[in-house]
Amino acid sequence: MRIKVIVEYDGSGYGGWQRQINSNSIQQTIEESLYRLTGRNIIIHGAGRTDAGVHAYGQVFHFDDDRIPAEKYAGALNSELPFDIRAVSAQSVDENFHSRFDAVGKKYRYRILNQDHPTAIERNYAWRVYRRLHVEKMKKAAQDLLGEHDFTSFMAARSFVNTTVRDIHSIDIAREGNLITIDVAGNGFLRSMVRIIAGTLVEVGSGQRDYREMNHIIESKNRPSAGVTAPASGLYLMEVYY
Repeated sequence: MRIKVIVEYDGSGYGGWQRQINSNSIQQTIEESLYRLTGRNIIIHGAGRTDAGVHAYGQVFHFDDDRIPAEKYAGALNSELPFDIRAVSAQSVDENFHSRFDAVGKKYRYRILNQDHPTAIERNYAWRVYRRLHVEKMKKAAQDLLGEHDFTSFMAARSFVNTTVRDIHSIDIAREGNLITIDVAGNGFLRSMVRIIAGTLVEVGSGQRDYREMNHIIESKNRPSAGVTAPASGLYLMEVYY
């Protein structure tokens, strides 16, 4: 039986989603919990990797098992998982379902705390930017990112992919008090792409760049043309679309 699980997690204390040698990962923690539940070495397959310090509300993974009814798996997992990882739901799916290869899109959120004083509580959950940001300029710049483009300028170095073309469906930027959120949805994202977009938009909002530069940045296909990579702490995987 193939089981699909939606999971949320606080990535602050982990080296990212993928199992690795020198750091605890979300994948490893879930697989160890499954072993305690079933006595089996079960490998889970995630919809995508998140880097160290990145959070999720809607990460998806699948695995095969028949020890526990599918709808009971969320509760069973939560009895074994640490409190910073929670299974939101679990369901039986077609045996050919694949959480990564069947995904048709994702939505990310980036959180910016726009205030002049440092933050103790939010330091692991948002990027504190002390310069006052002009949200309307950020919105104008973001419009040029919509649609299908070659996003090489917004890809981390040493990335290896078959194509750097991606289609961004929507970008919504909003301010509520000192909190600015950037919601980005698309058919897929390159490594660090959302964080580089956020960093570039912050440079626009702070007056370091003109909002009309965005087309030039895209067309240059050159990573140094874009802005800084925003910290991982402000990034959240919100939803995976199927």
